[in-house]
Amino acid sequence: MALVTVQNLNYRYPTEGRPALHRVNLRVREGEFLLVVGPSGGGKSSLGRALAGLLPRFHGGTFGGRVRYGGRDLDTIAPRELARTVGIVFQDPEKQLVATTVERELVFGLENLGLELNEMRRRVAETLDFVGLGHLRHARVHALSGGQQQKVCLAAVLAMRPRVLVLDEPTSQLDPGAAEDFLHTLRRLNEELGLTVVLIEHRLERCFHLADRVVLMEGGEVVLDGPPAEVAAAATARNLPFVPAMTRVFARAGFSSPPLTVREGRRILRTLDGAPEKPPAGPDVAAGPVEPAASLEKVWYVYPGGLEALHDCTWQVPRGRLVAVFGANGAGKTTVLKHLAGLLRPSRGKVTVLGRDTRTENAARMARRVAYLAQNPQDYLLRDTVLGELQFSVRQLGGRPETVDRVVGLLGLEPFRDANPRDLSVGERQVAALGALLAADPEVLLLDEPTRGLDPAWKARLGRTLKDLQSQGHTVVLATHDIDFAAEWAGEAVVVSGGRTSGQGALPAVLDGALFYNSQIGRLFTGIAPVYTAVDAERWLEAKCRAAAVR
Repeated sequence: MALVTVQNLNYRYPTEGRPALHRVNLRVREGEFLLVVGPSGGGKSSLGRALAGLLPRFHGGTFGGRVRYGGRDLDTIAPRELARTVGIVFQDPEKQLVATTVERELVFGLENLGLELNEMRRRVAETLDFVGLGHLRHARVHALSGGQQQKVCLAAVLAMRPRVLVLDEPTSQLDPGAAEDFLHTLRRLNEELGLTVVLIEHRLERCFHLADRVVLMEGGEVVLDGPPAEVAAAATARNLPFVPAMTRVFARAGFSSPPLTVREGRRILRTLDGAPEKPPAGPDVAAGPVEPAASLEKVWYVYPGGLEALHDCTWQVPRGRLVAVFGANGAGKTTVLKHLAGLLRPSRGKVTVLGRDTRTENAARMARRVAYLAQNPQDYLLRDTVLGELQFSVRQLGGRPETVDRVVGLLGLEPFRDANPRDLSVGERQVAALGALLAADPEVLLLDEPTRGLDPAWKARLGRTLKDLQSQGHTVVLATHDIDFAAEWAGEAVVVSGGRTSGQGALPAVLDGALFYNSQIGRLFTGIAPVYTAVDAERWLEAKCRAAAVR
């Protein structure tokens, strides 16, 4: 018997013309690990909110159909009881945290449940130890890393002992190591405690293999539903991109049971015979010295609270290149970008951008030539329409009016040009904010986690846009945890660790043999061939199979 039953669910937000959910039917068994995938705006987050009881109670709108827990209609369950039934963890931990310390964050929810003091103490201690946060019990939540904050949000929900846990892109802001750690905790919750997990994700290489079942949504409807391998094969046959790159490569090569883990994929590669053609080289990187667009020379930076974020950091950003910046949460990536944007001044050392010392350059004047997109796109969206955002940017930063239409077409913003940016999905807001910056036609573009919230189609469009900008002579620097995206589109990379650069150069050289800072395809081919992207992997497999057929 299903724990959760969704019957003919329809929902429309108050400000939207089209339904966010349309005739959704779904059954979730107790103890199941369900992965929900699909395009941005496809209905995934709306489904998660419906399962958590937030639709229409919190968001309003028009609601039809039924959501049932254990045979009871969700709308008949009181909020306090519902909190014991289902918990939800959102994408941005800072928006979910309400208390000052880790302990108080957990206690807040338990107090709302009306638990006795001794019971609260027991649950807090037990939950923090389980998720590995016992040593941070009295720490201030806003001093924690992104990964730690996300774990605090998870712990606060778990302390209320829900039967179902819904998570909406919980790893989107985490570095590869922190993401693996968080997902390992989810697996333990599912396998050791029998907790039912509904995970909504775009970064599928991290979690596809964890799921018992995968649901693919498009246009507010469920279009595929089944075991991961079956959904992967069916999605690939329909040319849908919502499959991990490695799994898709094997499915396209004709493997009826494509591997879901790197271990399974490497086992297959080791069994193939024949000498493959040499895979194509990575993105072209011009030989010889290149004039730097920006440079950091022995830069130190200490935040007002005493945190030393940069430590003797030296780095030259080559002009006209597309450069990826890798590093753990708190390593200093964002601090580096803010120095390049002129938003921070070094405590010691020198930062030069487009030939000017940022210590003496006016930040407003720099903004006309250097654009910086922070992690939260909401900070950039001030007007009532997307088109208004782009036009406002042109007026403020001195761009050309004709650039607006070009950027709208370049980023695929035509369907949203008259929409209010605050009504868009996280990924759509990210693209709208990027469009506002590009409308001013900057020489240097600095992006902090630009693929956050983007589905594969949006990522591909973003990658093509950045390559187009590079071909026109623009310099692009992107700090990212999305190594697969960087492997496909960037030409160079730098690794920031402990506030200083620890490795830099052509992207293949930086990825070669790396553990965390490597693409899934790169890990698959480690020690076998210098292959880092899905395109190169498909060519390599095709050559192998062709050679084997000839033999």
